[in-house]
Amino acid sequence: MRIVVTGLRGMPGIMGGVESHCDELLPRIKALRPQADIIVLGRTPYVSAQAVDFAGITVKGVRTIRSSSLEAITGTLSAIVHARFLGADLLHIHAIGPAIGAPFARLLGMRVIVTHHGADYNRGKWGRFAKTMLRLGEAAALRFARIVICVSPSLRAKLAQTYPRAQAELTYIPNGVPSAGAESDTAADDRANAVLAEHGMVRGKFLLAVGRLVPEKGFDTLIEAVRRLPAETRLLIVGGSEHRSAYADRLLELADDHIRFAGALPRAVVHRLYAAASTFVLPSLHEGLPISALEAARFGAPVLLSDIDANLDLGLSPKNYFPVGDANALMERLSQAQPVPLVDGMALCERFDWNIIAADTLAAYDRVLGGNAHRAVIEPDGDR
Repeated sequence: MRIVVTGLRGMPGIMGGVESHCDELLPRIKALRPQADIIVLGRTPYVSAQAVDFAGITVKGVRTIRSSSLEAITGTLSAIVHARFLGADLLHIHAIGPAIGAPFARLLGMRVIVTHHGADYNRGKWGRFAKTMLRLGEAAALRFARIVICVSPSLRAKLAQTYPRAQAELTYIPNGVPSAGAESDTAADDRANAVLAEHGMVRGKFLLAVGRLVPEKGFDTLIEAVRRLPAETRLLIVGGSEHRSAYADRLLELADDHIRFAGALPRAVVHRLYAAASTFVLPSLHEGLPISALEAARFGAPVLLSDIDANLDLGLSPKNYFPVGDANALMERLSQAQPVPLVDGMALCERFDWNIIAADTLAAYDRVLGGNAHRAVIEPDGDR
């Protein structure tokens, strides 16, 4: 079995939800099926064009156009050609932008699975052309992939409503709660302590947000809310931007003694920052299924999330949510004497177990390779 995976920037330890997903998922699939040949085709310059080994998985980069709107698509088309020459039995494409290459992969004779990580055309950073391409990618996935994996139940429900004839091809397999990692990682401990000291954060007395500096993360709403809180409130935002943007520049200009930006950090360091924060806040306008919220809860931070469908899919207490985009409501929730409740980490681990997720994904591979899944022949809204 030769599985080629593409659509992601690369792995391991590269910023992004899809990348974190693959970091956790693919080594587990390899452990379940050691004889499987798994090749990840990422993009240069995120990963080297020279093949390297990660947990038994071959990782190499293919050339792409360095453009926020064209990078994913051009990188995936290049990866599809590589996958054909590599003799892939199955091509697993992550995200709907790269999924626009699914018809090309089918034309080249490959079986295709697409993981739909969220309706990316709803992201604020994209212009009209990019949104159109993303919608075409979604349609291509549902038309040409043997199976479309949806990372949240609300996403699956919406796709089933839009593409009613594709329901048999839609499979819900979520993101998971991350592994604990090396609990005794002294280097990660030291780096986290250094980050806290550099930015003037005291353990248990600062708010934490994690994500790329893009509009759909809603960090502007969070900053507005924090500026209405008492002067001693501190906020640390972890994450960067792979492409320079006016939005990211505007956010960075808002930094002061109370609101600090730490940039992108290794996941092991971020895990320790979750444990040190008083509250983790995710004010997103759009998510697939929020890995950062799962990570924060897993490592002991109270989590406060916007009430978008993907966040509600986690099934937390109403007290863990606030109205999306409402800085005043967020400020009021953060200023309440009653703290944001902790999440039952054990229950969360049971519901979003990466080991089960890996087994379910491998079962999807076997279903396609066994010939039991069939191509959907559908059009949006069920019309031919």
